[in-house]
Amino acid sequence: MPAIVVIGAQWGDEGKGKATDILGSQVQWVVRYQGGNNAGHTVVLPDGQDYALHLIPSGILTPGTKNVIGNGVVVDPGVLLDELSALEARGVDTSGLLISADAHLIMPYHVAMDKVTERFLGKAKIGTTGRGIGPAYQDKVARVGVRVADILDEKILHQKVEAALAYKNQVLVKVYNRRALDVDEVVDTVLAYGRKFAHRIADTRLLLNKALEAGESILLEGSQGTLLDVDHGTYPFVTSSNPTAGGAAVGSGIGPTKITRVIGILKAYTTRVGSGPFPTELLDAMGEHLRKTGGEVGVTTGRPRRCGWFDAVIGRYAVRVNGITDFFLTKLDVLSGLETVPVCVGYEVDGRRIDDMPMTQTDVHHAVPVYEELPGWFEDISACRTFDDLPANARAYVHRIEELTGAPVSAIGVGPGRDETITRDV
Repeated sequence: MPAIVVIGAQWGDEGKGKATDILGSQVQWVVRYQGGNNAGHTVVLPDGQDYALHLIPSGILTPGTKNVIGNGVVVDPGVLLDELSALEARGVDTSGLLISADAHLIMPYHVAMDKVTERFLGKAKIGTTGRGIGPAYQDKVARVGVRVADILDEKILHQKVEAALAYKNQVLVKVYNRRALDVDEVVDTVLAYGRKFAHRIADTRLLLNKALEAGESILLEGSQGTLLDVDHGTYPFVTSSNPTAGGAAVGSGIGPTKITRVIGILKAYTTRVGSGPFPTELLDAMGEHLRKTGGEVGVTTGRPRRCGWFDAVIGRYAVRVNGITDFFLTKLDVLSGLETVPVCVGYEVDGRRIDDMPMTQTDVHHAVPVYEELPGWFEDISACRTFDDLPANARAYVHRIEELTGAPVSAIGVGPGRDETITRDV
């Protein structure tokens, strides 16, 4: 049985939570493989209840599904416990959630460093969420990070925190004029949190591979999106991990040959949160229309998302770097009521036509979209449940996206609810 990856094919916020929630009933495990609480998924159940998830996989809302926070995730202990408490208060069974012993912890000093660094950068800031994600990944790569398993050994935890603060306190005090953090206070805080989820810590790498050997299916869920990947995104305006499909193998401990399907989540238009280039961004009334109609506000940050037309250049790029087998196209209903719907089919950079992602940062910033105008539709499509139910122009829009990106669309979101979805055989 397969391991399936669900990956954002744009700059994140494409609707991965809904896709994972729908697929959750078909798999036994759902694994979050990278990122931290700098991302969020919104899931709307058939009864109208909506849930905002930040660290916990979307499969938590499917009874009987086992959920894993993988080794590639950075975990803020306080946020994790708050999210668990909020779910349990609403009657959600969280007993099936496990946490990789090798996942790294976001420590109080990571949050402090993140916030002061962004303020110091001023206009040159990256646009981070200030939640300590980047500094936690920095420590991981520098081999001075604190892992989830370390809360099971107070001596090791104390040694690691003491070594980290010997340097970080110097920076906080002497560079940023902030208060030094106390080693014992940090250790005590983390241990107090850790005691509440120690029973969830496991060798998830072993468990997931045994599950595959036993014939069970696993859904691997990323956060953010392809263009925010630290290697393949619009660097430096990216996240600090690898949300692309290759990161699923690294962040879960499942070998790449066991991944049989990569589903790209693609919004019918394009959005972005934070700083960085965005060729199709609309800074006019139409951009505001997409923002309001699509409810484009960050689940985690509460920041309004930047909005623009569909960009086939990044769609093609996502297919290439992820090996996408098929797309789940979300929020097609948001485009209803428009006389025409422009689609970006290429870029013009300094007088040159480019049909693929520009190679340099300068060219990405200078890219001007080349549009193709497609006829719109005025019908309300939220009640459509088959592809043939859609208006002819909406079907033509989907077909054109398939042609431009090079991958078939296997599912279409026509509303926020779990049941407001069209599935297709492709």
